[in-house]
Amino acid sequence: MNKLLIVGTVAFDAIETPFGKTDKILGGAGTYIGLSSSFFRLQSAIVSVVGEDFPQEYIDLLTERNIDVSGLEVVKGGKTFFWSGRYHNDLNTRDTLDTQLNVLADFNPKVPENFKDADVVLLGNLHPLVQSSVLDQMEKKPKLIVLDTMNFWMDCALPELKEVIKRTDVITINDEEARQLTGEYSLVKAAAMIHEMGPEYVVIKKGEHGALLFHKKEIFFAPALPLEEVFDPTGAGDTFAGGFAGYITQSENISFNNMKNAIIYGSNMASFCVEQFGTERMVKLEKADVLERLQQFKALTHFDISLEDEE
Repeated sequence: MNKLLIVGTVAFDAIETPFGKTDKILGGAGTYIGLSSSFFRLQSAIVSVVGEDFPQEYIDLLTERNIDVSGLEVVKGGKTFFWSGRYHNDLNTRDTLDTQLNVLADFNPKVPENFKDADVVLLGNLHPLVQSSVLDQMEKKPKLIVLDTMNFWMDCALPELKEVIKRTDVITINDEEARQLTGEYSLVKAAAMIHEMGPEYVVIKKGEHGALLFHKKEIFFAPALPLEEVFDPTGAGDTFAGGFAGYITQSENISFNNMKNAIIYGSNMASFCVEQFGTERMVKLEKADVLERLQQFKALTHFDISLEDEE
């Protein structure tokens, strides 16, 4: 089986939405990516750091999904990264209430020896220097390097971010971040500028409005599945990235046409994530649920149309 190396936070979140609120629960980009990608035929490992306060049951949850945690450092006496946020009524905007870096402040990633030859590397949302450090440890160039980032790093570490962007094949960011990174309002122009920075493929996420895939002059759009219940959008972008990278790793095909399928798989996984608080839905998710909803995506997006002149 092909190998997927995941780099990202394993953390605690406290979330408030119009539908309720939580105390500290399992979160972090690496966690969402790992749970999402575990539904594909691959070997995966998470590179991250937690404190001594991180429950063993959460680590067991990852290993039960066949996720290698030998790259998950546990700092004795340390506290795990914590984020707290409150979503507005539209669920598209949120306020960060608290961020405690804790052990993440001094994180020095260590890639497990048996994953230094990983086929796909997914650099989850972390400081660009941490992301670059992981790439420096790879013994051979991965077939595909996928980068996820956010506006926070554009504000405080833009030169370092641009350096890691140069080294990646795919970047996934949302529409607001694409505009901030390039200064272009048009997402088509923004994607073209990002191509020039290094990535061959640009994925621009638009939340409940789907996702766009850009490759040179080619564009593909995948809608988000209309859902009866959207409870908590935390981790949806990471879950999308996990589904996207998981499918690519499993299929061993990095063509533009196969990336279209990966976008659908990523959107499919993200549609489950938002249905409950935090990782709750992803933990309960069954393979049969994933396949059934894929059929809904196919029905939503598939159509036949005649392009002949009907006059």
